[in-house]
Amino acid sequence: MHIAVIGAGVVGVTTAYALRKRGHDVTVIERHANAGLETSFGNAGQRSYGVVYPWASAAMVRQALPWLLKTDGPLKLSLPPSLESWRFLLASLRFAYAPGVYGGNKRAMLRMGLFSRRCFETLEQELSLTFDGGHRGLLQLASSPAMMAEYRATATVLDELAIPYRLLGPREVRALEPGMVGDGPLHGAIRYETDGTGDCHLFSQALAQICLDRGVRFLYQHQVERLLADRQRLHGLMLRPAEGRNVTLDIDAAVVCAGCWSPGLLAELGLRLPIYPVKGYSLTAPITDAQRAPVSTVHDDNYKVVSTRLGDRLRATGFVELADYRRSIPAARLATIRKSVAARFPGCADLDHADAWTGFRPMTPDGPAILGRGPRDNLYLNTGHGTFGWTLSAGSAELLAQLVDGEPTAMALDAFRPDRFQAGH
Repeated sequence: MHIAVIGAGVVGVTTAYALRKRGHDVTVIERHANAGLETSFGNAGQRSYGVVYPWASAAMVRQALPWLLKTDGPLKLSLPPSLESWRFLLASLRFAYAPGVYGGNKRAMLRMGLFSRRCFETLEQELSLTFDGGHRGLLQLASSPAMMAEYRATATVLDELAIPYRLLGPREVRALEPGMVGDGPLHGAIRYETDGTGDCHLFSQALAQICLDRGVRFLYQHQVERLLADRQRLHGLMLRPAEGRNVTLDIDAAVVCAGCWSPGLLAELGLRLPIYPVKGYSLTAPITDAQRAPVSTVHDDNYKVVSTRLGDRLRATGFVELADYRRSIPAARLATIRKSVAARFPGCADLDHADAWTGFRPMTPDGPAILGRGPRDNLYLNTGHGTFGWTLSAGSAELLAQLVDGEPTAMALDAFRPDRFQAGH
């Protein structure tokens, strides 16, 4: 079967690999010149299988206003807010207080995280991939006793799903991360024992090359203008290349993995996808003192900044900003990220000569990604992973391939249904 995969970010490339492995003829369409150049390019570098959660929670709502008013607060809202921002915030608020929704979605996302970890392990055993990856755990720091209490509450769900973790005191934290010699407040941490790291951009390009070697066709610098369909099936794609006239690609099926750009493709077919481009920022700097740098991934709850070691580089990432598709990088955002690193790992990297990046995470208002069959029999969706695209990519790709082949999926996908935002659901 000839299947088109729309998008060559990490979700699209892992999907292409999973489908090709099952014998399908695969064509990947990507508007950029190579794989992993959009949201996959400069993310936090963490594969946080045990930390996936819906952003729409009552706790988030309680913290939102103080965060917005705080100069270094992790949540930012562009003023005046756009209509799309208001819609996303109001939908998130509704899901945050809907009885049972947060808990059910969090468990579903954690189950997918566990499955994705197994899929990543299989990939790394089967293939020779160089992407500064590892599985040395993830630390979420507690800057206050209240945060340690939250981690103890979280442990109940982790125990239920058999996710390995440890609650640590300050001494144990510093023993695991000896480079953490800064004076930031520390009351302990929770350590997710089997979480991992890796450069998502390098991984996407390495896996794309393997796909290419195995017969996957990549149409770079091609924009999908339109899905060509009747009321029951998809028949082709109208493509606009960077140069020349539009062309039609005949296909047997398609998978939309276009992140924030997915809603525009599906709207004409009657499917509403409330995916919002939640903006984040990162700095990538050369490590200047390896003894002072993080061993793996450390989440500083004080600034909500994640610091991850990627080989001889440090990746520091932060902020949840609702600014639509504005690509500007305010100096204040980068200053906060630098401040967080200096508070925990002073002198570890040359942050004054770091590469700055901003990107758009494709967030759904309730949290789970959008995974399943679309509004036509041969149209599938694997998109809307929010901040966890890198983490969940290998698992969601395998689940999607199981769906395409008509197999029972490895886990229930009710929480990820593409039609869950439609009227009547």
